[in-house]
Amino acid sequence: MSNDQKPGFETLAVRAGVLQSNFQEHSEALFLTSSFTYKSAAEAAHKFANVEGFIYSRFTNPTVTMFQDRLAALESAEACVATATGMAAIASAVMGLLKQGDHIVCSQSVFGTVVPLLNQICKRFGIETTWVDPTNLEQWQAAMRPNTRMLFCETPSNPLGEICDIAALATIAKNSGAWLAVDNCLLTPALQRPLELGADVVIHSATKYLDGQGRVLAGAVCGRKELIDQVYGFVRTAGPALSPFNAWVCLKGLETLKLRIEAQSHAALKLARWLEAQPQVKRVHYAGLESHPQSQLAMRQAPLQGAVLSFEVEGGREAAWNVVDNCQLISITANLGDTKTTITHPATTTHARISQAERDAARIGENLLRIAVGLECVEDLQRDLKRGL
Repeated sequence: MSNDQKPGFETLAVRAGVLQSNFQEHSEALFLTSSFTYKSAAEAAHKFANVEGFIYSRFTNPTVTMFQDRLAALESAEACVATATGMAAIASAVMGLLKQGDHIVCSQSVFGTVVPLLNQICKRFGIETTWVDPTNLEQWQAAMRPNTRMLFCETPSNPLGEICDIAALATIAKNSGAWLAVDNCLLTPALQRPLELGADVVIHSATKYLDGQGRVLAGAVCGRKELIDQVYGFVRTAGPALSPFNAWVCLKGLETLKLRIEAQSHAALKLARWLEAQPQVKRVHYAGLESHPQSQLAMRQAPLQGAVLSFEVEGGREAAWNVVDNCQLISITANLGDTKTTITHPATTTHARISQAERDAARIGENLLRIAVGLECVEDLQRDLKRGL
């Protein structure tokens, strides 16, 4: 099919990557098998030698393949490899693409567990990391070294909604012979496609919006085939693979992705504007607001800004916890990307494992709360938050 005939996003979300068995099923099949049989010893030898067809579900499974192919189509990627979790995707990208002596420049505003992954585990294997302000291009450029091989960012960031200039970071990376990896978890390809802006690798916690209903754990890495082949090599050998059942759940989740995240984004903007008007709220962090310092850049990269917002209340931890504890509708949980709205206190949950100095650098204060807006009536969410405020 020629480029001018490429199907629209909605069509790809329900049709891309389908593999039919001999039964010609309409809904994508769930292949719950650990291994596959061969007609002869020669066929088995050929498939193992060439990694052709389906061999063993740790690295070849039809259901997982369908999920990978569909997500690759949505991200405008040549290839995709799925993993057991979002953190497995990040770890696989780093360990699959980098080696001892390499250097990473990373945004200091990333999912909290990325910090110990890079500062502790990867450092033991000789991979060093420099942390920078995600919005300061001069810091990114100044942090580059001759051995820098990867720039890593999450945009918008969780939980402050900071925006990285993807095209500018891609230029910095390419000029230094490095790769740009972007965590696209919060916006998904329904709203933002980093590869089209110059990134080399896109990473997902499919646990979040790609599933969309808080049912399973999953991750994925998308990009050029030459890079994904290296990540695939790590996943095949080390084994952080996605299970067929979880792949099937996420595959079906992709069908409604655009509908869900657009509705949730509109609701998040409405809730963010309401929060800005509350006297007990000091500041709201959401890139869709006109008051956000990077709103113009945010809108250039994505038409909507997703469903995650955060806000600072007057007072410290006690005031923040009071808001959480008075929620009767909103779920108190650190997960996000669900159809149900969730609320959490990042300093003591998602970012509890990092040091106080690291939290200070990432501006995760004791009065900060994060909300991931679901599909409920916004007025009901407002009433729920009003009790604690």
